Amino acid sequence: MIALLRRWAGFVKLSHTVFALPFAVASMMVAARETRGWPGWRVFLLVLAAMGTARTCAMAFNRIVDRRFDALNPRTALRHLPTGAMGLTEAVVLCALSGAAFVACAAGLNPLCLAFSPVVLFFILFYSLTKRFTDFTHVWLGIALALAPLGAWVAVEGRISFLPRDTDLAGLASLRYGALVPATLAAAVVLWLIGFDIIYATQDYEFDRSHGLHSLVVRWGPGNALGVAFMCHIFMWGFLLLFGLLSAFRFAYWLGLLLILGLLLMEHLLARRRDPASINVAFFKLNAAISLIFLIIVAVEVMFPWFRLRWY
Repeated sequence: MIALLRRWAGFVKLSHTVFALPFAVASMMVAARETRGWPGWRVFLLVLAAMGTARTCAMAFNRIVDRRFDALNPRTALRHLPTGAMGLTEAVVLCALSGAAFVACAAGLNPLCLAFSPVVLFFILFYSLTKRFTDFTHVWLGIALALAPLGAWVAVEGRISFLPRDTDLAGLASLRYGALVPATLAAAVVLWLIGFDIIYATQDYEFDRSHGLHSLVVRWGPGNALGVAFMCHIFMWGFLLLFGLLSAFRFAYWLGLLLILGLLLMEHLLARRRDPASINVAFFKLNAAISLIFLIIVAVEVMFPWFRLRWY
């Protein structure tokens, strides 16, 4: 059983969950601000389970439909399906079971989450096919990842409303802006993903171009595409700034935002080198740090309001 779980975790790159999960948890905490960011064990565990099963389903589907290209690409030739470390039937079963588990988790949260679960599955699965016909595959993946904070918000709120919500709590500006808060965070996630997925795609520029696969890197060349990635990350940082203003965050958040800006700049300095080691640091380690720092500063602002020092 342990060997099976380890094989499945490696197959779907479980470690990459660190990208979307912190943004989902942060969104959930802001939505549950009335109770110091804690929505209750049932909602919390179901959100985690929904995130894990949805991502497992999406990654398994990606590995299944891309197995022919993975076998031809030297960078991916050692993945589970090309090497036979996992059979196609096992991969299909894992994809189907995780998709069904995701729908079950959504049903356990509330009726609105259940209603939107097929839409979520469509977006996260169809992404794997987009590089066959559009250069904007990064945008599609960004939208798929941005569904995480939106879904976590709906899991807590049980509704979608941009209208002010009645509340007697003073100083909780986010409650007055409704769904505009997670929508702003979702926009930041879309731009963040576009930027670092372009960086990741520079590794396969020659392979994708020679095999008729599409991306912004293939369309514009690595240099121009990296320029677009940099602009996306600048605008992403601007949306995080807006998210903090809408949420009435103060000292801890702004300090963390400066750290995130520094990591984004470092990421693009490394990405310009275009060697595998630098891209690995830029793509995985720095972005993992960005997402974890974001979660920490949101948690501090929500859970410890006495720490929210004024900076103005």
